[in-house]
Amino acid sequence: MRAEARVIPAAAPDPAVAAKLTLTQLRALLQGRAQPRHRRRSHPAARCLPGRADAPAPAGGTGDGPSGPRPARPAGRRLHGRQRPRASRHRVFNQHPDAGIITSFPGLGPLTGARVLAEIGDDRSRFCDAKGLKAYAGAAPVTRASGKTRAVLHRRVKNQRLAAAGYIWAFSAISASPGARGHYDRRRKHDDRHAAAQRNLFSRLLGCLHHCLATGQHYDENTAFPVAAPATHPIAA
Repeated sequence: MRAEARVIPAAAPDPAVAAKLTLTQLRALLQGRAQPRHRRRSHPAARCLPGRADAPAPAGGTGDGPSGPRPARPAGRRLHGRQRPRASRHRVFNQHPDAGIITSFPGLGPLTGARVLAEIGDDRSRFCDAKGLKAYAGAAPVTRASGKTRAVLHRRVKNQRLAAAGYIWAFSAISASPGARGHYDRRRKHDDRHAAAQRNLFSRLLGCLHHCLATGQHYDENTAFPVAAPATHPIAA
C-alpha cells in the first residue's frame, strides 16, 4: 500500500469522522507524501470516502445503521460455496463418454482432465494426427533454419490454456507413473532443462492420448512406456 493511502485511514478510522474531512484537511494530511497529481482541486480520495455527497452509495443503503456493509460470511460457508461449482464440474465431466479414457492417464484427474477435454474437443476429425495436436498444445518444437544455421526452439504460438494444463499434467505424471519418470530422467540426462524435459513428456502423453481417444482404448503403462530389453552380447566360442 502506498504511503499516502495509509494517512487518511489513520486520521479517520470511522466513516463518520471521514465524512467531516474537508478538502483543505485532506490536502494537509497528504502534504509531503502525495505526488503532484494528488494536489488537484478535486482530490480522487475525497470521492472515495464514505458519507460524502459525491461518494458512491453502497448497494442496499447509505452505509449507516443496519443497511451498512454486509458482514463477511463464515469460513465454512465460503469453503462450501467454492466446493459446489467444483463438484458440479466433476459431475458433468464424468458424464462425458471420453471421461474414463482421459482419467485413466497418470496425472489427469477430473479437473485437469476437464480442461484438456474442453481445449481439444471431442471431434475426432479436428486433428488428423498426433503431430497437429502436439503443435496446437505447444508440445512440439519449431525448427528455424536460415542458410547453414538451424535451431530447434520452443513453440510460443499455442493454446496457452492447454499448455498450462499440460504442464500440471506432466508434472503430476512424473510422480504417478514409473514410465513417465524414466522418460523424464532420460531427457534430463540428455542435457534437457526441467521445462524442456517436462514438455517432451507432455508431448509423449499427448500422442498416447490422441491414439487412445481415436481407438477407444484406456491408458496402458507398458504400451506407453515399453521397457527396453537388456542387450545381450554373444559369447565368443
